[in-house]
Amino acid sequence: MARPSSNENSKEDQQLVEKLVSVRRVTKVVKGGKTMRFSALVVVGDGRGRVGYANGKAREVPDAVRKASEKARKAMIRVPLREGRTLHHDVHARVGASRVFLRTASAGTGVIAGGAMRAVFEALGLHDVVSKSVGTPNYHNVVRATIEALKSVCSPRQISTKLGKKLSDIVARRDTPKAGAGSLELTDANS
Repeated sequence: MARPSSNENSKEDQQLVEKLVSVRRVTKVVKGGKTMRFSALVVVGDGRGRVGYANGKAREVPDAVRKASEKARKAMIRVPLREGRTLHHDVHARVGASRVFLRTASAGTGVIAGGAMRAVFEALGLHDVVSKSVGTPNYHNVVRATIEALKSVCSPRQISTKLGKKLSDIVARRDTPKAGAGSLELTDANS
């Protein structure tokens, strides 16, 4: 298997988007006193459907950020996007006391999300999404819950392969309005 050259690898690294979500000063109490370190939560994405996150600890902030971004690059996942701008369907997930709800949005809606979720969406490359975080505002749990929700997104192609049906049947079913639920029949007032 051919390895990418260092030039190709550096091009890929230049295209990645890094978002620093939080930096915390943490202390460990030991026999001789307290040891101070920094913890950094970083989200990394390529802006075209791949995203990852990680936590790094070090004695200095730049080292903690570097460690976290290296771990996040290794832990990236691919998320299928609809038209390259939004999700295929609504999803939700729960991690600890944090619950997140992600909804598809029409073109021009923008990213409606809080701080930690917004960092994930911008690194992922989502342009139109509506989201809500319920429960704890803990950055780590919100980012983890968002990634878990994004892992459960399936494209119509994946669903058609899973069900053994044609892609056109799956897409046609999605685009037709549901009978009864909110559909109104227009009638002529004179008849």
